[in-house]
Amino acid sequence: MISSLRRTAVCTAILLLCLIGRTQAIKFELEASRNPTQSDVWNFANAHTLVIVTTNVSPGTSSDQAGGSDQIIDLEIVDGSHAGSKYLSKKDIKGETRMAITTHESADVGVCLTNRLSSGARGGEHKRIIELDVDIGADAMDYNAIANQESLSILEVEMRKLEGVVKEIVDELGYLQKRESRMRDTNESTNSRVQNFSLLTLFVLIGLGAWQILHLRSFFKRKYLID
Repeated sequence: MISSLRRTAVCTAILLLCLIGRTQAIKFELEASRNPTQSDVWNFANAHTLVIVTTNVSPGTSSDQAGGSDQIIDLEIVDGSHAGSKYLSKKDIKGETRMAITTHESADVGVCLTNRLSSGARGGEHKRIIELDVDIGADAMDYNAIANQESLSILEVEMRKLEGVVKEIVDELGYLQKRESRMRDTNESTNSRVQNFSLLTLFVLIGLGAWQILHLRSFFKRKYLID
């Protein structure tokens, strides 16, 4: 009975690991031009988290059969928490390129790609197919190397993966809790300021009304309209 429960728990854990994996892989076409528009892909990552960005650039296609020789792919990995801050950048990437960073703080991490034409490129429609794979946290770890180094079984490797994913979830929940706390403090501060402003407005209106009554009473007395 206990063994059956353990197997069920392990199967559930592995299923959970598969469901909440954070690998982000996409494939898209990136059109080239003299003044290219930057294409951005954003993913959230916790603070001090390993992020591995893998790009696979196709040779390139164009309507005039020029191929990809006149197309230059530039890659930047930027920090969403600081405007204009870059982790890494690489010019004219070709084939498969793998770049790794460690985040500074909990924020979005942007992968920015541009496809620009060289000065001698001929006219026509130029584009390249980009395969982008972003691995964050536990997904970025090389568990095969860890398994070989520590002589782990397949089940132990899966449990190690699950441990990493659970830690990420706990860290993200802690980050969300901090944000909720800041939002609550901001709401309470805003409510207090609105309340104080409302009371101040009420007192000003009451004072202004009393002043108008006294002023009109004095005016009517001067005109002998009232006693």
